[in-house]
Amino acid sequence: MRVLFTTYPERTHFLSMAPLAWALRTAGHEVRFASQPKFADVITQAGLTAVPVGRDRDLWQILSRDPDWLGRSDRGGMPLPYDVAERQPGDITWEYLSEGYATQVDRWHKSSNVPMVTELVEFARHWKPDLVVWEPLTYAGAIAARAVGAAHVRLLFGTDMYGVARDHFLRLRAERPERGRTDPFADWLGGYARRYGGEFGEDLITGQATVDLVPECLQHRADLDYLPLRYVPYGGPAVVPGWLHGAPRKPRVALTLGLSTTGHGGEYVVGVQDVLDALGELDIELVATIAEAEQRKLTRIPANAKVASFLPLDALAATCDAVIHHAGFGTLATTALRGLPQLILPWDNDGPALASGVARTGAGLVLNPREASGADVRDGLRALLSEPEFRRGAAGLRDRMLAMPAPNELVGVLERFTAERRERATAATAPLGA
Repeated sequence: MRVLFTTYPERTHFLSMAPLAWALRTAGHEVRFASQPKFADVITQAGLTAVPVGRDRDLWQILSRDPDWLGRSDRGGMPLPYDVAERQPGDITWEYLSEGYATQVDRWHKSSNVPMVTELVEFARHWKPDLVVWEPLTYAGAIAARAVGAAHVRLLFGTDMYGVARDHFLRLRAERPERGRTDPFADWLGGYARRYGGEFGEDLITGQATVDLVPECLQHRADLDYLPLRYVPYGGPAVVPGWLHGAPRKPRVALTLGLSTTGHGGEYVVGVQDVLDALGELDIELVATIAEAEQRKLTRIPANAKVASFLPLDALAATCDAVIHHAGFGTLATTALRGLPQLILPWDNDGPALASGVARTGAGLVLNPREASGADVRDGLRALLSEPEFRRGAAGLRDRMLAMPAPNELVGVLERFTAERRERATAATAPLGA
């Protein structure tokens, strides 16, 4: 097969997609990875072939000018209207969803996709992929697949707030009078579909199937077809320092608050100095990966702490007894695969939802980073290290993740999926846009 992956230029999204791209490549398939031109180096550093498409557009620059651009509340969490994924159906209104969709299509989704669509379709028409794999906000991938009649799947690495929101939208839309069934997504994506010889279909929003890296016990799922996929830790180019090769003399704890926010000019919500001071009171070895901009704000480092700008998390976690983190999915999943208890300080996007799922499994504790003090973090960590039920819960979560198909195992599933879609398309009509 020829398989085309695509994402808008967000490094953490790419890192979650790369292992499946590798698996398809090593199974003998041709793989290309398309994104905006500035992202080509990130792709090629992973040993994959980059296809630069469109023009560069930095969403984080927009966010820096308008922090409320995505419509989050001042307490973080999922962007509006996708936060309906955590609400009861009776609490969701048509007005909230339709107005939220209209805002996000114009402000967010067009900004991520419009710069890429034309050249991505042109490349797809030239290269003729059999399968397109797109991250859940890069609808340009679905448009390109539709234009050439390729099978296509979303690759999901967080809660499926997008699919759940769409389910609620369709449910409420069906209850509306015919003239009141506005659909900003269908209007936008349908225009592209018609431009390239097709019509709007729900698969342009949620894929023909969804490859899901999130274990079901942590997921918010829609009424869609899901293909489970085990997460494989990959953080990009890295070197393991020699001191990580030996066993620690005391319980080792990792503290990591993510690179995405600070890498784009943001700040941690957590009071890092207060947390370090409190953890300095414990008889542990603390290894904290803290962005350089945040390190410059520190006035002291406890004697039991080692601070670094970056360490390969999987190598570090392999030597740890617990991890304190911000609920980024890559960090959470890497920790879970090591069977470690987690103390989670979630503040944005689906982090709070994922953290709640971890707590439900018994694998960790959750604290509100806007309210928790360093003493709260210290006491929570003490509980994780001393109470065996957290270790048992972490082992259970690890086992659930290990039961999911590895990327190499999913390759055959995607081969069959693509072949079935090809047969259906051949029986129905010639490829659209040919």
